[in-house]
Amino acid sequence: MVRNNLTDYFEKFLIKESLFTNKKVLQSTYIPDQINHRDEQINTIAEILAPTLRKEKPSNLFIYGKTGTGKTLSIKYTAEQMEAIAKDRDIPINIFYLNCKLKKIADTEYRLIAELARFFGKAVPPTGLPTDEVYNIFFKALDAEERIVLLILDEIDQLVDKAGDEIIYNLTRINAELKRTQVSIIGISNDLMFANNIDPRVKSSLSEEELVFPPYNAVQIQDILNKRATTAFKRGVINDGVIPKCAAYAAREHGDARRALELLRVAGEIAERKGSVKITINHIDEAEEKIERDRILDIVKTQPKQFQATLYPILITHQQKDGLMYTGEIYDIYKNICDKTGLRPLTQRRISDIVAELDMLGIINAKVISKGRFGRTREITLAIPTQIEPKIKKILEEDLGIAVT
Repeated sequence: MVRNNLTDYFEKFLIKESLFTNKKVLQSTYIPDQINHRDEQINTIAEILAPTLRKEKPSNLFIYGKTGTGKTLSIKYTAEQMEAIAKDRDIPINIFYLNCKLKKIADTEYRLIAELARFFGKAVPPTGLPTDEVYNIFFKALDAEERIVLLILDEIDQLVDKAGDEIIYNLTRINAELKRTQVSIIGISNDLMFANNIDPRVKSSLSEEELVFPPYNAVQIQDILNKRATTAFKRGVINDGVIPKCAAYAAREHGDARRALELLRVAGEIAERKGSVKITINHIDEAEEKIERDRILDIVKTQPKQFQATLYPILITHQQKDGLMYTGEIYDIYKNICDKTGLRPLTQRRISDIVAELDMLGIINAKVISKGRFGRTREITLAIPTQIEPKIKKILEEDLGIAVT
């Protein structure tokens, strides 16, 4: 019976008129033929990387800026253009892109180097070898022929949070071990303070060249949306005011063009599911609410263990009592969580810093208050929608390995 109902649904879906003509142009992985409002940044990247085409090692490059400011798009666009020229002229270039946010690929030094070795044709088991041996396998594979290699490490701050900054230092010093291949590192980060928080020797090795991507303004985002929407949707399906509202939402979120495109895509999907022939402002509002829920879940999933171990006490304390929480009481529960999970407890001052970062991410609200001669503390409240609290609790318990009784 269920199968017949689903068959009917799918049959109706296939004959139903879609609002989209090419949905992929609204996805974050899409690279357009022309990138708007990033000419200066793309030209700078091209100038820095151009020596690669003369078989010369370019400087290491560190790119940073807020989410959705075109960093990844610009570097991938430039890399594609370089690869096309290199192929035509038989120039030996390898460009390897890796998003360090991906779990089980870039969450430990072993896994990252193993993944790099696989890219160069060497099979490495997921676990079991000494890390030094994995490095040796990688070096031999890398140095098998004469070439220039560009390693693009997107969200490099996530790698350092998980595996430490020694791995970045090792990669930036790799050329001393090689005879035939030269390697340059391109690091990309959403964290504007990342470079200031790593070991000075790592920073000096990585940041030979630095490039900052400023946020898009509302006018630029609206222009990007208009151009993509022309290709993505059938003519006339977007109501007046929809694209300006998308742009306004994204400008409020620090000029995040990726979020604006996602908002427009999700609004189109919601409109289709409801059988609407137009995308309206109400669909944008619904899409914003849905994306916000998904965004919080994604943030929680990708946080380092210490962040998760700090958030879990806040969540369970919030569920046990109404009202404000304070850093001190959270810290006591946090230490118990560390005992259960085998984590090394951080100092209360460091946990206070993590609480401040969770506040910046919009997961909690944390207000610093003075207690006179007793110093300062933070008043903490949870800032996530009530309906997703059970999902977040489950994510934290699974990731931390906390047995649920």
